[in-house]
Order: sequence, then C-alpha cells, then structure tokens
Amino acid sequence: MSSLAATVQNIFDEPGCAKNGSKSEAERRNGCTKQLQPGSAAGGCAFDGAKVALQPFTDVAHLVHGPIACEGNSWDNRGAASSGSDLWRTAFTTDLSETDIVFGGEKRLCKAIKEIIDKCDPSAIFVYQTCIPAMIGDDINAVCKAASRRFSKPVIPINSPGFVGSKNLGNKLAGEALLDYVIGTREPDYTTPYDINLIGEYNLAGELWQVKPLLDELGVRILCCISGNGKYREVASSHRARAAMLVCSKSMINVARKMEQRYGIPFFEGSFYGIQDSSESLRQIARLLVERGAPTDLLGRTEALIAREEAWAWGAIEPYKPRFEGKKALLMTGGVKSWSVVAALQEAGLEVVGTSVKKSTNEDKERIKELMGHDAHMIENMTPREMYEMLKGAKADIMLSGGKSQFVALKAAVPWLDINQERCHAYMGYVGMVKLVEEIDKSLSSPMWKQLRRPAPWEAFAKAMEQMQSPATALADPALAEKSRRARKICMCNRVDLGTIEDAIYAHRLRSVEAVREHTNAVGGCCQRRIEEILVSEPSAMRQAAE
Repeated sequence: MSSLAATVQNIFDEPGCAKNGSKSEAERRNGCTKQLQPGSAAGGCAFDGAKVALQPFTDVAHLVHGPIACEGNSWDNRGAASSGSDLWRTAFTTDLSETDIVFGGEKRLCKAIKEIIDKCDPSAIFVYQTCIPAMIGDDINAVCKAASRRFSKPVIPINSPGFVGSKNLGNKLAGEALLDYVIGTREPDYTTPYDINLIGEYNLAGELWQVKPLLDELGVRILCCISGNGKYREVASSHRARAAMLVCSKSMINVARKMEQRYGIPFFEGSFYGIQDSSESLRQIARLLVERGAPTDLLGRTEALIAREEAWAWGAIEPYKPRFEGKKALLMTGGVKSWSVVAALQEAGLEVVGTSVKKSTNEDKERIKELMGHDAHMIENMTPREMYEMLKGAKADIMLSGGKSQFVALKAAVPWLDINQERCHAYMGYVGMVKLVEEIDKSLSSPMWKQLRRPAPWEAFAKAMEQMQSPATALADPALAEKSRRARKICMCNRVDLGTIEDAIYAHRLRSVEAVREHTNAVGGCCQRRIEEILVSEPSAMRQAAE
C-alpha cells in the first residue's frame, strides 16, 4: 500500500469520528472502503481542501505543484485575514507543461523551491501535490526532503491530489502533514500555564480578533491557531500547549485527537458564535487550564468577564428583537455553523425554519436537535428549485448562506446574508453577535426588497392591458375594450400602436407594408408580419376604428 493510500485509510479509521465509533472492530479495521462516486469532489477536491486549510499560515510560501489552473482555482478563496506577512497571498505554482508531464516535473519543482527561497526567504514552504504529478509519479516527498537539507529550510510535502476524494478529506490530509512534518519540531521561546491551541479556526474576516482581546484580558495565550493568522514557528511548537479548543471538527478532528494522544493536550469542541456559546467556550477553556495546573482564580475572573460581556451584548441586541418578531430564517451552510449559527439566530429572536447539515457530523446534528427540537428541519440536500419555492412561498423571511445560493434568494426577492467563508463581516464572540444582528436587520429592513417585489412598469402595463381585453370588460364597457384594442403595440421598436396604423391605412388608402411604414414610422424589423395581417383585415373594421 502506498504512503498516500495508507494515510487516507488511517484518516477514514479516525476513532474521533462518530461514524467510525459506531462500527464493529472488523468494520473499523477495514476503514471506509466505499468507492468514490462521480461528483463527490464537485464541492471542492482534496487538493482544494488542503490548500484552504493551510493557506492562512501567513509566513509560509504555498507552492502548488501542478498546472497553473489548480493554483488559480484555489488561490485566496477563503476570506482569512492576517496581522503580519502577506506572503501567504502570493500565488506560487510550478505551472507544469506537456513536456513536464512526459519527462517528469521533479526538476521543475526543485527549481521553483530554490527561486522562492532566493526571492522571498519564507519561514517554510508547503508543497501541494495535485492530480497530474501524482499520476505521473513525481515523488514530492523525496524532493522536499532533499530541498530541506540543501537549503536548511523546512519544505513540507502536502500529499493531497484531488482525485483521492472530497474537500473535507483534503482538510484532514493537510492536518496529517502538520502532524508528520511540523508539529513538535521546535520548542517555544517560553511557556505559561495559560497556553492554548485553537484548531480549525481560520480567522475569516478577522473574526479571531474579536475573541483574542477577551483571552488576553484573562491572561490566556493563544500559543498556536491552526491555521488562521498562524505562523510556522507557532504550529511547530504547538505541542507545548496546555489545552486546545477544536472549532471545526469536520476538518481537523484528527489533529486534535492525535495531539491529545501524543502530547497529552486535552481538547473540547466549542464555538464562539452566539452569546451563550461564547460564554460556554470561555468557561471550558478556563476549566481545562485549571485542571492542567493554572491558578484557580482564572475561573472567577472568567465568570466576571462573561457577566460583563453578556450584559453588554444582550443590551445591544434588545432593541432589534421587536423588529425580528415573527421573522423566519433559513440557514444554508454546514459543519459547525449548522448549529452554532442556529443558536445565535435564536438568541436574536429569529425562528430558524431549516438548517443544512450536508457537511455536518452526527454530533452537529444532535446539537441541532437540542436547539430546534427533535422535529428540526435538517436539510441534507436542497436543489436550487426547492430552495426558491421555499423562499417564494414565504416560508422564510431571510436566507443566510454562502455566495453560491445568493442568486436564488435574489430571484425570490428575499433578503440574503453571507455567512460563509467569503463574508466581509466577522460574527464571532460578543461583538460579532451584535454585528450579526445589525447586518440581519439591515438586510430585512432594506427598502430595496419592497421595490424589488413590486411589478415592473411593463409588467403592470401588460397586466392592465390583459384585464382591459378580457371578455368581461368588453361586455361591461365596449368603449374601454375598443380603446384597449387600439392601444396594442404593433411596432415594439418605435412604440407604434394598432390604432395609429389603422387610422393611417384608412385616411391614406394604404395597401402595402412600405406605405404604412412611411406614414407611421413603424419601421422596425419586428412588425412586418403584423402590418400584413392588418392590411388584409376587414376595411369596415378599420373605418369604424377611424371614426
């Protein structure tokens, strides 16, 4: 079995996964041997998953070994933010050509590594394997090992070719690379009893910075964040943390569990979305640190901070609750947000009518049931048509989702708010909760939606004309029906109506299309057939119309 195949099998046999936990011993040994189905990587392949999981490490050069399209597709597609170097936002690729595919791309990879070190001198280089070099047999492990020795610089292979599976598998393969080549390779400058790791937190829109001041106030130090705003030296020395918080179990459960197994770092899964979840996560951090030797006064200081922040946050969102009364929200996201954002929306006074669980774990689903009840509407897969019908049927007043779904909401003329990785606003912690409420209120109360739901002027005119031309109108008011008949547009280009053409034909005794065009300006290319039909109609009808 190849090294990559063994790694994938090991990931599928993850004991921390609830699905694996429910298997028999024999089934667990076999792992998840189910063959990939066509389209399983449609939401992002394994390479894409590895790239978005690690790219937020800011002082690392991320080199994609493959065709340039692979780098173009994955570059900067997660809205992470950095407080330091912008090197991570520079796209590096070996840009394999047909010649490289025939003769191999290892020499090209060596040259690219040397060029990056000479020009950028990064703290480390992460080399991402893609489908084509994996299929032609390029050994990036050997190349990276040789380059590390030659340049005295960490060059880390990330074996995650897209064909091995989904984006989520790529997240975990990225985590395995950190465990195999990075974590535990350096010692921190110093340690404290208050050191923690945040695992599976990507600092989207800078949301980590809404929580860090609270931890700083408590004296809790984030030794490493994997990977939002992270630094290579921090992840290399992260094995000295006293505790860890797992933010996204779907992507990094293997990292948290193996760090607990190898280095004795206890972890819990938590969320900083919503007031109550933020408070509970702070309590859990304090509790774990005290259990690992931190002074017990940390618990009291944490409760005092929570009381202060909760009082401020509840007071800030209270004015919005009457405006949200009776409003319903549809949440189309996944993973940890499938339940953490539900809690935040409920705290704001919104009713959640459904939440997507396509990328959620069994634990996520259990938490949703706790929040929404056992009859909670958990959506495994919803087509755009079903989503549109749900929104159009007024079953939801606002939809929170990623950018892919926004056009469904716009077509249904329903307010929409971006809650996924492309968002511009940070919604984490107490400050983030207030910001989320503000943005929901802006979207719901925007005058744009009232305008958008009104019929367009041409639609209103067409509807009025249809009513005027109905048999009931003709019987009730013949004059109005005749007026409606004559108002029908014949030449759409120049807005010439039937009455104008009939009057010209009768007054000037016109017999040809060219003559009608000369007298009426009905010269568009759209109306020749209509004019011909009018010319062969009964003259008496035209005389009556003219009179």
